[in-house]
Amino acid sequence: MNRAEALEQLTRLCNLNREGVAPPAIEPTGFDELDAVLPNGGWQSGTIVELLPAATGIGELRLLMPTLARMTARDRHVALISPPHIPFAPALNNHGVRLDRLLVVRAGKNIDTLWALEQTLRCRSFAAVVGWPESVRDRDVRRLQLAAEAGRSTGFVYRTVSAARDASPAAMRLRQQAAPQGLLIDILKCRGTRGGFSIAVNFQKSREELRDMKSTSVEPDSNKDVSPADYPLSVIR
Repeated sequence: MNRAEALEQLTRLCNLNREGVAPPAIEPTGFDELDAVLPNGGWQSGTIVELLPAATGIGELRLLMPTLARMTARDRHVALISPPHIPFAPALNNHGVRLDRLLVVRAGKNIDTLWALEQTLRCRSFAAVVGWPESVRDRDVRRLQLAAEAGRSTGFVYRTVSAARDASPAAMRLRQQAAPQGLLIDILKCRGTRGGFSIAVNFQKSREELRDMKSTSVEPDSNKDVSPADYPLSVIR
């Protein structure tokens, strides 16, 4: 990754929010059952949330779709840092995520992934930053926490499920397991409330909120083939 080019593009995006318009302190997750057990009913800005899926491909990113859709609908940016695969743009669009407010950063090295996470979290144009670092140390999480506080953003960091055995300074840690209609969420740690319990989230229920956001999402024409080229993504490599 060319850090100079990445920093130049991030600087342009950060300048879009020079006034520092404050985001909501709490962002609903889009799942009533999860909001009911989280302090103040949702994701808290200025924090790091660790997500630990038991396996890949179980819908671990879908948990964040209602949140990312709502944030981009308010003209805030969101960033995906070093995702395992380039996201399928038509699917993001169908979940209500505005692609013109989405930035994907493909960092080749773990140190670059952590750098990009920190830079985007500090930028107040970004409401949320989602990252997939190869490894994270406690001091890395603390740096990301300070960056999230400075940018008043929410950082979602995906880690391997084995990391659940170790302590972490992250404000929240959620282990994700596959469930028939969504995910089983083990709340391992949650600042402001107790941890050590599980809840199930139903992805079907989140579709109701999506129907209320049709004005921010354009459904593809069912009579033609869907091509990612029709839904361009902004990608930094």
